[in-house]
Amino acid sequence: MNQKGCYWKIRGKVQGVWYRASAKQEADRLGLRGHVNNDRDGSVCISVYGNEEDIRKFKIWCWKGPVNAKVESIEEEELPYNEFPDFAIRK
Repeated sequence: MNQKGCYWKIRGKVQGVWYRASAKQEADRLGLRGHVNNDRDGSVCISVYGNEEDIRKFKIWCWKGPVNAKVESIEEEELPYNEFPDFAIRK
């Protein structure tokens, strides 16, 4: 399977709506690794590593997010593949 890494900056109503905790649950369900954190500008940042197909599914989920989220945009950068032990929530 093709392994890859991605960095996403997710903008919209994504803080204060359990986005990070919900993203961790979905990443864990898909077997992905990396981390998620809030940014000072009100966005959420995700660095994710794993199977290309599972990352694609995760990005589809990220557009929807948890119930009270309203995603306006996702900026994407490719990252070199990196081994993380799990998917973590960072402050």
